[in-house]
Amino acid sequence: MLESNPGPYVYKELIDLKMLQCKRVVNEVLNTVDFVAPDDRVVFRTCEREQSKVVFQMGGMGAALLSDPDKIEKILSTLVKGTCRPVTCKIRILPSLEDTLSLVKRIERTGIAAIAVHGRKREERPQHPVRCEVIKAIAGTLSIPVIANGGSHDHIQKHLDIEDFRRATAASSVMVARSAMWNPSIFLKDGPRPLEEVMQKYIRYAVQYDNHYTNTKYCLCQMLREQLESPQGRLLHAAQSSQEIWRAYPPQITPKMCLLEWCRREKLAQPLYETVQRPLDRLFCSVVTVADKKYQSTLWDKSKKLAEQTAAIVCLRSLGLPEGRLGEESPSLNKRKREDPDQDLSDPRAQEPALPGDLCKKSFVAFGNGEDNPLEGW
Repeated sequence: MLESNPGPYVYKELIDLKMLQCKRVVNEVLNTVDFVAPDDRVVFRTCEREQSKVVFQMGGMGAALLSDPDKIEKILSTLVKGTCRPVTCKIRILPSLEDTLSLVKRIERTGIAAIAVHGRKREERPQHPVRCEVIKAIAGTLSIPVIANGGSHDHIQKHLDIEDFRRATAASSVMVARSAMWNPSIFLKDGPRPLEEVMQKYIRYAVQYDNHYTNTKYCLCQMLREQLESPQGRLLHAAQSSQEIWRAYPPQITPKMCLLEWCRREKLAQPLYETVQRPLDRLFCSVVTVADKKYQSTLWDKSKKLAEQTAAIVCLRSLGLPEGRLGEESPSLNKRKREDPDQDLSDPRAQEPALPGDLCKKSFVAFGNGEDNPLEGW
C-alpha cells in the first residue's frame, strides 16, 4: 500500500493486553522491529519505511465502549496526558444524532488530535448503508479534524470516489479500509492495477518480511472475494502453510529475493546495494555487498531496479546459488548502449547481440573487503 498511497495508515486494531505482554525486538535479519509474545509469536512487525506512516491502533473492547462514555473520556484523557504523541480515536455512531453529538463533544474535550467516525451503528454490518449525513453533522459540530469511514461498500470503488465521499461527509479526510484490502492500488490516480499483479506484489512482500501464513492467507482471501470459489481460490482457502499458499499462487521470486533469503539462512547482514547513474547515457550500475565482499556486473541497465537485480545475479552465480528470475525483459538486449562508452565498437565482439536470459553470463567482477568502490568517480 505504501507504493500506492503516501499514508498515513491505521494498523488493524490489536488487543492492548496482548501488546503489553510483548517484548520489543530489533530484527537485524529482516531490518524490522518486532513485538514478540511470550510464545515467540510475532504480534506486530514494522520497518523503517513505515516509520512516519503507520498509526498504531490499540484497543480491547471495540464498539462496546460506546455504552460507557465515562470510561471513554477517562481512557482518552489519560492517554493525552501520558504521551507526547498525537492521540486519536475512532467511533461508530449512536442510535440518535443527539446522543452521537453529545459523545463526540465529550471526546473532543479530552484533547485528542482527531476523531474517525464510522457512519454505522454498533450492530450494523457493511451491507447496511453508511450515514453520510451524521458524519457531516459531526464535522460541523467539532473543531478538530473528522475522518470519515465506512464508505467502501457503497461509495468507494476507485480513487476519485474517495474525494466524493469526503465531500458528502464534509470530513477533513477519509479512512479507507475494505476497499484498500480488496485492492491496495485503489489509491492510484490512474486507476486500480489488475488483481493478479497486486496479489503477486503482496506475496513478494510476504516472502521478504517472513509474514506468517495465516495473515498472508487472510489478506489474499480478502482480495479474491467472489473468486474464492475458483480452483485457485479453493486451494488458497484450504492452505495450511506458506508452501501451500505458494502452490495456489506461485510467487515471482527475483534474484534480490533469492539473495536476501540466502543471507537470512546464513545469518548474514542484509545485502547492501550502492547504485549510481552514468551521466552520459543515464544508465545505472549497482554494487552489492554481501559478507564484506562486493559484486558488480560490467553491464549498465536502464533502471536502478534492474541494476540491483543484475548485481544480485552476479553474487548468486559467483556463490553457486539459484537465481530466481526477473519479471521484466532482460536488460542485456541492447548491449551496445550499456557497455563502456569508450569501448571500441569496431570490434566485432562488441556488436554481438546479447540474448534474453544472457544477463551476467558476461564478465563480472567481485571485490574483497576494503577495496575501492568500483563506482567511485561516476
